[in-house]
Amino acid sequence: MLVADSAQDLIERLARYPVDRYPVQHATTQFHLGSVQLQSGDTGPALASLAAARDVFGQAGMRLEKAKTTVMLGAALRTTGQREQAREAFTAACADLAELNQPTEQAAASFNLGLVLQDAGDLVGARAAWNTARELFAGAGYPSQASAAARESGASLLTEGDVEAAVPLLAQAMSLAEQAADEAYTGAAANALGLALLAGEKPAEAVVALQRSLASFPRTLRPAEHAMAKANLALAYEQAGDAARARLAAGQALAIPSAAAPVRAQSQALLTRLPGQGASEDLLTVLDAEDDQEQWVPVIRAEVFRALELPATQRRVLLSGFVDGLLDRPAASYSLAESLLNVVLELPPRTYEQVLASFVEACADRSDDQGDRLRAIFGSAMARFAIPQWQRLAASLNAAADAAGYRGDWR
Repeated sequence: MLVADSAQDLIERLARYPVDRYPVQHATTQFHLGSVQLQSGDTGPALASLAAARDVFGQAGMRLEKAKTTVMLGAALRTTGQREQAREAFTAACADLAELNQPTEQAAASFNLGLVLQDAGDLVGARAAWNTARELFAGAGYPSQASAAARESGASLLTEGDVEAAVPLLAQAMSLAEQAADEAYTGAAANALGLALLAGEKPAEAVVALQRSLASFPRTLRPAEHAMAKANLALAYEQAGDAARARLAAGQALAIPSAAAPVRAQSQALLTRLPGQGASEDLLTVLDAEDDQEQWVPVIRAEVFRALELPATQRRVLLSGFVDGLLDRPAASYSLAESLLNVVLELPPRTYEQVLASFVEACADRSDDQGDRLRAIFGSAMARFAIPQWQRLAASLNAAADAAGYRGDWR
């Protein structure tokens, strides 16, 4: 029973199929109409349409269609806050679909029953429904849906403080989502798993889970979810005693414009608890502690993304602090410069130019000796790239220097 027509088309079709002459066509049209109305938020008429469809399917002896319609009716009832009626609808649908040997449809009804029971405060009953849904979805070959059921069940255990029971369910939720290659569900399950591991005071494991969540919630595609995972990652670093990484992560979460209010409050509270000397110092501290230089690029990338949300003056201050650190680390200066340029080359043209302009301005007030040294360091770092990239960087840096009135040749 697919939904393809507008509400008006379906209303006109109903007139062509009076229930006394064409009961099946009438019920099918009512089902489609109720689905369209529900999707558009017109819940009152949706309830009437779906109830009519259910009754006619029942009278026609079409048990499967009646059960499927009952599931949709339950969703409409839950939307309008009629919990008891929704519970009754989903319970009846579950029983009918089980008897009809429709495991996938039964799983969907059971999952929705869990949501209604959770709304009513019956977490034990909700978990039983979700566990049934998880087993049915997994058995029918729907790992994404099984992941969602496992995640809801695990999250409810976490809400009740049963961390020991929550962790394996949430780990299973993540595994199922990965099996389905469903990044959105993987990110959600990994985030919940990270919180459970935090509650169990296992910060190192929580960091791994929350980093997986971040990878599944790219900043460019799912910024609000990325901010949530980043803020939770900050908590994991705090619990692990890594104040510099915690402050960086919290600041990066705050910099995302679409971050939700609770995410902002959580990140700001952490920064209040863990005052530091500044983002540049934290960035350099993290880089100093990172043995694998290949990890410098993702660390710098995250901070460059944060810098791009800052006003130009603050961005210049951040880059100036990075330049100070680079000058103070002669043994690592070329690799640090190369890592920064790797990140810059990933950026789209507008932000690429913004970062390079801020970087040149951060170098412009240096002494002659420092200026010469910086140009030598970055000149050597640029030479490590392919010729087209090297030429692009040199041309862009020289153009930015000319615009800033800063003399010096970036080769």
